[in-house]
Amino acid sequence: MKAILRAAWAVFARELRLALRRPAEGAQPLVFYCVLALLFPLGLAAQDSALRAFAPAIVWVSALLAALLGIERLFRSDVDDGTLELWLLADVPTALLVAAKLAAQWLLIAAPLIVVAPIIALALNLEAHAVRILVLSLLLGTPVLIFTGGFAAALTVGAPRAGLLIPILVLPLMCPALIFGAGAVRAAQAGLAVEGPLYFLAAMMVMALTLLPWATAGALRNALE
Repeated sequence: MKAILRAAWAVFARELRLALRRPAEGAQPLVFYCVLALLFPLGLAAQDSALRAFAPAIVWVSALLAALLGIERLFRSDVDDGTLELWLLADVPTALLVAAKLAAQWLLIAAPLIVVAPIIALALNLEAHAVRILVLSLLLGTPVLIFTGGFAAALTVGAPRAGLLIPILVLPLMCPALIFGAGAVRAAQAGLAVEGPLYFLAAMMVMALTLLPWATAGALRNALE
C-alpha cells in the first residue's frame, strides 16, 4: 500500500515540478479566465442590473473555457517520452496514477480560478452571500471539469487533430456542471434554497473522482495498443 501511495505522490509531485519550469504556460488559464470574465462589464452600462443577473453564467462559462486550455497536451508528452508505457507496466493501478495527475492539474488550473473568483464576482456586482455560494459551487464543480477534460484528452491522445475533437466531446459532458453551478448562484441571488443544485454538483464530483480515472486509464491503454 505504501508503494502505491508513493507512486501516486511521485506522479503528483512530477506534475508540479514540470509546471514550475513553465510558469508562463501555467498562468495562461488564469489570465484567460480573468480577461474573459472582466470583458463582459465593458459591454454593459455601469450598475446595469443585467450584469448581476448574468454574473453566475459569466463566471462559470469562463471557468469552463479556462479548464479546456491545454487539455489537448495533457497526456501527449507522457505518450511521447514513454512515461505512459511505464505507467501501464508498473505494478500500480493506472487509474490511481491518472487520478494523481488530474489532481495536480486541478491544483494548478482550477484552484487559482477559485481563489480569484470572489474578486471577479464582486466586480460583477454579486452580493456576499451569492459570492460564497459561487466559491462553493466552483469547489464542487471544477473537479468535474478537470476530470472530464482528462477523459476526453485520453480518448483523443492518438488523434492527429485532437484540438478539434476535444470541444465536441467534452462540452456536452461539462454542461451539467455548468447548469447546476450557475443555478446554485442564481438561487442564492433570488433568496431560494441552494442545497439542491449543490447536492447534484457534489454527486457529480463523487462520480467523476471515482469513475473517470478508470475510464481514462482504459482509454490510454487503448491508445497504446
